[in-house]
Amino acid sequence: MYAVIQTGGKQYRVQQGDVIFVEKIDSQADEAVTFDQVLLVGDGEATKIGAPTVAGAKVEGKVLAQVKGKKIVVYKYKAKKNERKKQGHRQPYTKVEITAINA
Repeated sequence: MYAVIQTGGKQYRVQQGDVIFVEKIDSQADEAVTFDQVLLVGDGEATKIGAPTVAGAKVEGKVLAQVKGKKIVVYKYKAKKNERKKQGHRQPYTKVEITAINA
C-alpha cells in the first residue's frame, strides 16, 4: 500500500517503512506525527484519489531526528562597486519514518 501526502508545500509518495526528509516539523525525536493531507491512496488494485484529500485517510510516522541539509553558498557581487557579500545556508529538515497508512 502506498500514499501521496502533502506537507511543507511538497508532495511525497510513501510506503510503510520509508524514511523521508520533510520540511522542519516542531517535534522531538521518537515522537509520533500524523499527516492528514493524504492526496491519494493505492494498494495495487484500487486507487482512491482525493478531491482535494481522501476523506478519513491518515499516514502515521515517527520522527527520527532533526537534521540540516547540505550547505549552499550565496554570493552577491556588484561589479566596479567593491561590494561583495558571502553567506551560507543549511536548510532544516525532519527525518521521518512512515509507520502506518490508514485508508
